[in-house]
Amino acid sequence: MKCPFCNNTDTQVKDSRPTEDNATIRRRRTCMECQARFTTFERVQLRELNVLKQDGRREIFDRDKLLRSLKLPLQKRPVDSTAIECAVNSIIRRLEETGDTDVTSQMIGEQVMAELAELDSVAYVRYASIYKDFREVSDFNTFVSNLNEKIKKAAQS
Repeated sequence: MKCPFCNNTDTQVKDSRPTEDNATIRRRRTCMECQARFTTFERVQLRELNVLKQDGRREIFDRDKLLRSLKLPLQKRPVDSTAIECAVNSIIRRLEETGDTDVTSQMIGEQVMAELAELDSVAYVRYASIYKDFREVSDFNTFVSNLNEKIKKAAQS
């Protein structure tokens, strides 16, 4: 592992432990050259994923981009960062389990919507307003009305 401070490749692992969700190994490292300390994370990756965009472009899947797309609507919401990490890991695992190396941006968006619906209803509506491309206030009203109906039906079950 290359040191992020001096680019030396001789680093030593001082401590390893699993994260709370046991999906990642956190490693504390020390550079043997500059003695700087830094942390790395190790995850299982079943396959390389590519994202097929709506305009036909193909991009390499970026975990950090997925994390940002969850964090943005969750800003100032009472959701723990561990829950967000678990949601990201869950989405990635489901995408990898499809068996295909190419996933559509629409498929990712639907997965994010499903996770946000479980995490926080306000963040779910925030994300939906962009993802579903709301143009008018009536679009919000219709979406929230449908959401309230689903919540009432779930409470009655």
